[in-house]
Amino acid sequence: MRDDIEAETSDSRLAARLASLRAEHGWSLDELSGLTGLSRSTLSRVERGELSPTAASLGRLCTAYGRTMSRLLTEIESEPPLRVPAGSQQVWYDTSVGFTRRSVSPPHPGLRGEVVECTLDPGSAVSYENPPVPGVEQHLWVLEGVAEIAVDGTTHSLGTGDCLRFRLDGPSRFHCPGPERTRYVLMIVMP
Repeated sequence: MRDDIEAETSDSRLAARLASLRAEHGWSLDELSGLTGLSRSTLSRVERGELSPTAASLGRLCTAYGRTMSRLLTEIESEPPLRVPAGSQQVWYDTSVGFTRRSVSPPHPGLRGEVVECTLDPGSAVSYENPPVPGVEQHLWVLEGVAEIAVDGTTHSLGTGDCLRFRLDGPSRFHCPGPERTRYVLMIVMP
């Protein structure tokens, strides 16, 4: 019974990892089908965990993603740490624009979400031409100050305590109009 549960968990982690790899590459199911020779339907069922890939189909997927099978399987086996101490959270500064980014809950191959705390100095703005992964889901919660967030050509003004939820498919801009700094939490969920 325990072996059945472990195999089921492993299959679901593999399905999730294959889905996240496709999203990371920005490929549609049709594009991946063209690269691997596997049908769109089969790929969809594998990514949903309804069908376990054969060794041959897994080999084709590994080739498309530029991974060895052992690397892929290692990625799904390692469990992320449950606790991320404040002292081990990576902080990145962009002093040229007055932006600070703390990776509170960093990304991990076995997880789809991450949590980031950001601070923008008054007058600062950070713009992105494209999303890291098309369709990535984001939830932005303002902890202090005012933020102007532009998504899909629409600018949203948020105050302390406000939350903006969206899927990112195009350019975005995060701006602190001032007069005080803006501190916000961004939760990112991979498709």
